[in-house]
Amino acid sequence: MPDNSAKPQESVPIVIPRRLDPEDAQQALQQLQSILERQEVADALAQRQSNEEDDDSNLLEGMLHRQHENEIKSIINDLHPSDIAFILESLPVLERQAIWELVSPEHDADVLLEVDDWARESLIKSMDHQDLVAATGTMDADEIADLAADLPPDVIAEVQKGLTEEERAQLLEAMGYPEDTVGAIMDFEMVRVREDVSLEVVLRYLRRLHELPDHTDQIFVVDREDRLQGTLPLSTLLVREPEMQVSEVMVTEYLTLNPLDSDADAAGAFERYDLVSAPVTDDKGRLIGRVTIAEVVDVIQEDSQEQALSRAGLQEEDIFAPVLSALRNRAPWLFVNLCTASIASLVASRFEDTVSQIVILAFLMSIVAGIGGNSGNQTMTMIIRALAVGRVTSSNAWRLVKRELTVTFMVGLCGSLVAASFAWAISRSVAIAAVMMTAMICNMLIGAALGVLIPILRDRFGKDPAMGSSVLLTFATDSLGFLIFLGLATVFLM
Repeated sequence: MPDNSAKPQESVPIVIPRRLDPEDAQQALQQLQSILERQEVADALAQRQSNEEDDDSNLLEGMLHRQHENEIKSIINDLHPSDIAFILESLPVLERQAIWELVSPEHDADVLLEVDDWARESLIKSMDHQDLVAATGTMDADEIADLAADLPPDVIAEVQKGLTEEERAQLLEAMGYPEDTVGAIMDFEMVRVREDVSLEVVLRYLRRLHELPDHTDQIFVVDREDRLQGTLPLSTLLVREPEMQVSEVMVTEYLTLNPLDSDADAAGAFERYDLVSAPVTDDKGRLIGRVTIAEVVDVIQEDSQEQALSRAGLQEEDIFAPVLSALRNRAPWLFVNLCTASIASLVASRFEDTVSQIVILAFLMSIVAGIGGNSGNQTMTMIIRALAVGRVTSSNAWRLVKRELTVTFMVGLCGSLVAASFAWAISRSVAIAAVMMTAMICNMLIGAALGVLIPILRDRFGKDPAMGSSVLLTFATDSLGFLIFLGLATVFLM
C-alpha cells in the first residue's frame, strides 16, 4: 500500500505567459498621470494646513503618500523595461524622476539601456553613486560602452574594477570606436567552435551553456588564432547527422563587417541580405564581435528620427525640456527661415505696380510658390532616402536630375492645366491663365532640380543631407516662384 504519511511532492508553479502589448504602456501612463494629479492635490491641501500644525493632517499626508507610492510601484514594476522607458520619456522631468525612484532596482539597467539619450541624462542625474554602480555592474561590456558618455567617470572606474581582464579589454575596445560605426554597436557575446570537431561535440558544448546569446542564429567557426573560417547555422546543426564534421557543413560564403564601417551601411546590408546577425572581423580576419538585428533596428529607427528632425533643422530634444533649451535648438533655423522669407517678400515687393494693377495676381502667386515647394519636397525625400542606402553615386547623379526633371515636367504639365483653368475661372483672362501655367511648370522644375542637388551637395561636403534642406528648398521655390510669376505677368500683362 502507498505510504500516505510520505511528504507530498511540491507542486510545480504554472507560469502564465504575459502578452506584451504597447497599449498596456499607454494605459499605465494614463493611470500614473491620474495618480500624480491626485498626489498634487493632496500636497496642495497639506500645504494649506501646514500652518495649523495639525498632527492628524500630517499623518493623513504620510498615509496618502505611501498609498500613492504603492499604487505607482504596482503599476510600473509590472511592465516590460521598454514600456517603463516609454512612460518615463512621456513625463516632465520632475515627474519622471519621481517615478524613476519607485522603479525596482532590478529594472534599472534594462531601462537605462532602452530609454532615449535625452531622457537618460535626467535619470542618471537623479541616481546616487551606489545605485549607478549597481545598475551598471550587471551590464555587458558593450552595454556599458553605450552609456559611458552619460556616466560619471568615477562610476566607470569603479565598474571596471569588477570586470574580468577580458571584459575590461572589451570595454576599452568598444569605447574606442567612433559613434555611428559598427564597432560602437557590436557585442562580444557569441559562440565559437573549431572546424575539426563533429556536430555532436558542438551540441554537447551548447548544452553546457546556461543560455545562448540573444539573437544567435549561427555559430562562428574559427581557427586557433581566432580567424573566421565560416559560419554554422543552427538550422544546419539541428538537421544534419551528429557524426559529420563542422568543416563539412559550415557556410564559407558569408558577410563580414569591419568595426570602422558605418552602422548605416551595416543596416543596409542586414536589410538587403535578411540577416539576423553578422560577424565583425579586424583587418587580419580575426573575429572580434558581432552585430545583431536588435542593434540594427535601433540604428534604423534613430536614423529615421534624425532625418525627420533634420529636415526641419532640429536636433533631438526632451519635449519637456526647459524653454531656453528648446530655443537653442529651434531658433537658429527659424532665424534662417525668417531671413529667407524676408527675401521672398522683398522679391514680391519689387512688383508692387504689377500687383496693384492686377490684384488677382496676389491670390495666385502663393499657388505657384506652394506647388513648387511641394514638388521639390517629394523629390528631396526620395533622394535623401537613396543617399541613406548608398544608391546615389557621382556617376548617376546627373541621370537622377534629368529623370526628376522629366517626371516633374509631366506632372507639372497636367497640374498646370488645372491651375490655369482655375486662374481663368476667377479672372476670365486667357493671358493670366497662360502666365499661371508657365510659371507653375518652371517653378516645379526648379523645385525638382534643387530637391536633387541640395542633399547631394550637402552630402558631398560632409554635411547631413537632410539638415535644413526643406528650409533651403522653400526659400528657393518661394523667391524664384514669385520672381517668375510676377516677372512674366509684368512682361506679358502690363
